[in-house]
Formats: sequence, structure tokens, C-alpha cells
Amino acid sequence: MMTFRNLTLQRGQLRLLEDASVSLHSGWKVGLTGANGAGKSSLFKLLLGQLTPEGGELQMSGYDRIAHLEQEITELTQPALDYVLDGHQELKQVELGLQKAEAEGDNHRLAELHGDYDLLQGYSKKAEAEQLLAGLGFAEETFYNPVNSFSGGWRIRLNLARTLFMPSDLLLLDEPTNHLDLDATLWLEGWLRNYPGTLLLISHDRDFLDRVVTHLLHLEQRQLNLYKGGYSAFERQRAERLAQQQSMFEKQQREVAHMEDFIRRFKAKATKAKQAQSRVKALERMEKIAPAHVDSPFHFSFPEADKTSDPLLVMREGQLGYSGDPVLSDVGFTLHPDQRIGLLGPNGAGKSTLIKSLVGDLPLVSGQRVEGEHLYIGYFAQHQLEALDTQASPLLHLQRLSPKAREQELRNFLGGFGFNGDEALASVGRFSGGEKARLALAIIAWHKPNLLLLDEPTNHLDLEMRHALTLALQAFSGAVLVVSHDRHLLKNTVDDFWLIADGRVEEFDGDLDTYARWLKDRQANLRKEEKDEKKEPQPVAAPVNKKLDRKEAARLREQLKPMKKQINQLEGKLEKARQALEKTEQALADAELYSDSSRKEELQSLLKDQGCQQQALDELEMQWLEASEELDGKTAELGL
Repeated sequence: MMTFRNLTLQRGQLRLLEDASVSLHSGWKVGLTGANGAGKSSLFKLLLGQLTPEGGELQMSGYDRIAHLEQEITELTQPALDYVLDGHQELKQVELGLQKAEAEGDNHRLAELHGDYDLLQGYSKKAEAEQLLAGLGFAEETFYNPVNSFSGGWRIRLNLARTLFMPSDLLLLDEPTNHLDLDATLWLEGWLRNYPGTLLLISHDRDFLDRVVTHLLHLEQRQLNLYKGGYSAFERQRAERLAQQQSMFEKQQREVAHMEDFIRRFKAKATKAKQAQSRVKALERMEKIAPAHVDSPFHFSFPEADKTSDPLLVMREGQLGYSGDPVLSDVGFTLHPDQRIGLLGPNGAGKSTLIKSLVGDLPLVSGQRVEGEHLYIGYFAQHQLEALDTQASPLLHLQRLSPKAREQELRNFLGGFGFNGDEALASVGRFSGGEKARLALAIIAWHKPNLLLLDEPTNHLDLEMRHALTLALQAFSGAVLVVSHDRHLLKNTVDDFWLIADGRVEEFDGDLDTYARWLKDRQANLRKEEKDEKKEPQPVAAPVNKKLDRKEAARLREQLKPMKKQINQLEGKLEKARQALEKTEQALADAELYSDSSRKEELQSLLKDQGCQQQALDELEMQWLEASEELDGKTAELGL
């Protein structure tokens, strides 16, 4: 149990909480949300004993072991796997004790320590750490690379793996998905759902919050407001609470009118029908949640390009990558205005390579890249944040681009990106990652591009800025190609997906849920191939007699029937399990379930069913995979 009672918390002259009270139960998974500077990170520091409240009290019981994700990592030559293993301090001490007892020949102490080691399941911990690294995207051949050989983002992933490896009753995670791709985000999501302790999670990824947390703790006006459910449930509940505010009504009507105008203009055009239909669905949803964002400081758009081309860009027979080592082969497509494409694919498959090649930063190994006459690309990537002039202000950045533009016009434009008043004159050198990302997007928008190439644009952006970016991309009249681990952004801004995998770029027939299943199947197949490679070579079977009579062949096939029957039964069970899980998740999407106190038992029952059904589905998938492997092996053994 964790109880904040009449808590007052202050940092410097800024009062973050005042007489705030809330109770969190053990085993809950709680998302923390609130405006930048509201006190989310300070609340973590309070829980870690690094801050003392000015008033009130914090009571915690049952949290002897707290694991916390550090955002920095020291320069170490230690191998990555050892760095993760050292996160389990108790196990590390036992290992050091074993080494000392062995050196001293203390057999009695050795026996005691081996007992402790066994109780800590020490013999399986290396495999567990390797699974964590693999799940977070590390290739097996990098497990023993020194920590200081990894880039900053990959070091944060190492910190995350080390944190997850630590035994804990309370897990504190601050923006764990910031440096992850979609694949690693999906893996982490599953890991956290199965985490048995209490989780407090700061995240700006709304889909991640929806799929992981059971409650949402919102820091607002120096108070702690607790909501049941994920971020979507919080939006609905907060929207209802704010529904009577006039300022909310006016802002909502402006945004609705903007989207209705898009629908009116394009619904009648056959080439725009798909995009218009997606906006109709988005409009229906936005009318319900817009009030929750009434106090957002961000509201901007991507101005329409002065001229455009159709096609915008053509790629023919492209070999993409580096000389002598192409990453993607035979790449060919035509980009038209209003195409909205999300790029999917495993880590390292070539998504960023494709975008760099489209920008022209990475020359083609071979093939053709043909630009339209009036192509203008807006390109966002993380390295561009470092290219900003740290001595200049946001206003000066735009003045350099448009010396003749009026200052007030530039200030108004920057205001939509959250740079108001003196913030527009502040030097970039003191900006956070989120502020730099907002400025980079502002510069792109000011250029009026007709093709946006976005490589993880939401990294460092908070929830309100992500909401504003989603709205801006929905209204953008040009083409969009985006790589993002933010599924909400992808669902609401793209119409089609391309899959980058195994050196190819192909259209993907499915949605993000389909991709998650594709990825799971691919990983299972890769594990199977690795397992097969590690098997000892089997004696070469004698060639099957080509004159084998039909009776003998039938007898051999008969041996396979039970295996095939088992696989068919498992496939039937899998389909039923998927349908049951989908039915439960549909029930959990009911907003009233979280706001109606009389349905508390129903909510708890559904959440329990969801966990049991997901576990059953995972077990069935593993049984199916093992049965399929056994059938393949037997078929090969019989020479059929």
C-alpha cells in the first residue's frame, strides 16, 4: 500500500503539490501523467527518498525492493551482459562469496552459498538476462560488447534491461519507450503486463499506457487525481468533467470544423475516399476526447505547399545501403500527394535506410531516384536536434529562413509549438530534448513541405504535443512516410503500411495488431532455426527406396496422423482463445466500466479474465509451435 496524505511538495520556488492525497494498492500498474513541470519526476524522487515533502506524509509498506530506471549510464568497459547481471545485487554477492569460499577451501561455506544460489535460481539467471537483451533489440553477437561501445540510446536500453532484471516489489519507469522501436515496445508491453509487483510508469505513449496500466494518476493544479483504466479511459472521464467549460467547447468546435472541412473537400474524390473515411472515424472519436486537451498549449498545422508535383518521388530498381553492402534490394514505388504510409519492420531491417535514401542523404548503390519538379521534403530525424544552433533562439532560427517576415507573424507561428513570450527568445542550448524536437518540427512546418519523412518524431514529445502533431498530420495535404513506435500516431495518421524485412520493401496487408502477430511468428521461427542449428548433426538417413510400394508409404503416413490431428486441434483452440480474448478486450473498452463504481467487481473480473486468456493463448501458441516442429522432424525422418 502506498498512501500520500495531505502532501505538499516543492522544488525551489515552484510548488508542485499542495495538500494532495491519494492511495495506491499493491499490484496496481499506475501511469503518471501531467503537463511538463507538474512534478512527475519529482514524485519519483520522493519515493526514492531523494526529496523530502514540505508537509503531509508518505506511507509505504511492502516495498522493500525498489527498481528505478536511470537515464544516464557511466562509461564502462564491462560486457553488456555482465552489466545487466550485476543489477541483481543479492545474486552478485552470493557469486562473490562463492569465489572467496572456493579460494579459501571453505567447503561448509561453499555448501551454504550453493544453497542460497539455488534459492535465487542463479543457474537460470544468465538465460533470463539474455532474454531481456534480446527482447529489447540487442543482437546475440553484441551481448559481450563493452558498455561504452554502444550509443547513448542503446545504453539507455541496457539500463532498462538491468532495471527489469533487478528483483523488485516496486518498479519506477520514466519514459522507458523513448529509445525503443516498435518491436521492442511491443515486447516491453508484454513483459510489464506480467510483472507481479507494483508499477509506476511515466510515459507519453498513450497506446502503451492503455495496454499496460490499470490506473492513471494525473498531476494537475497541484493535486493528484486518480482515474481507473488506461489513458483513453482517463481522456473520456476528464472530458466529461470538463464538458461544461466554455473554452473547451470553443476549441473543440474549431478542431471539428477543421476536420469536417477536410471531409467535405475530399469525400467525393475517388482518390481521396480512403483518407476521408479515416477522418470520419477520427472525427467521431475526437469529439469525445477533445475536451481532455482543452488546456493544451500546442495547436499548429503544416501550411500547404505553394506548388506540388504528382508524382512527388519515384524509386526504380533501387539498391539501398552502402557500397558493397546493400541493405534493401529491388526497391521500386511511386509516391503521390496525400499518400500516408507507416513503415514497419524488425529492428535493423532498413527503415531508416529507406528514409535516408528518399531524402537523398544516402546515395543509392544502384537504381534510380527521380524527384518531381516541385518536390519539397520535410525531414525529421533525431540527429537533426543536435544540428540546431545552440546559441540561437527559436525566433532567430525562423528569421534566418525568412528575413523579410514580420516578427509578430513568426512569434504567432512559434506559439503553436509552445514557444510563447520569452521562450521564443531563449537560447536553444538550455532546451530539453522535447523542446528541441518541437523547434525542429516548427522549422519543418515553416518550409511548407509537400512530402514529410518522419523518423521517430514523437521521441521526447509529451502527450499534448503528440496530440497536436496527430491533428496536424491528419490535416496535412501532402504525402507522409513515418517510422514510429507510437501506435496511436500511426493508427490516426496513416492509411497504408509498408513492411521492411529480409532486404525487401513490400506493402503490408494488415494493421498493427496483424503486424504484432507477424512479428511474434517471425521470432518463434527464428528461435526454431537457432535451436535446429545448435543440434548435433544427425547421421545421414539412408535414401528412401524409390520403389517403395504404396502399402509401405501408406503405413508411414499413418504414423503422422496423430501429430496432424493434434495440430488441427490446437489450431481450433487457438482461434477460440483469440476470439475470447478479443471479446474480453472489447468489454474492457467500455468507458462506463471505469466510471461506474457499481461495476467494480465486473471490471476486476474482466481484467483477471484478460490476463488468464492472454496466458492461455501464449501457452497454446507454444504448444502449436512444438507440435509443428515435431511433425516436421518426423516427416523428414520418414523421408516423406
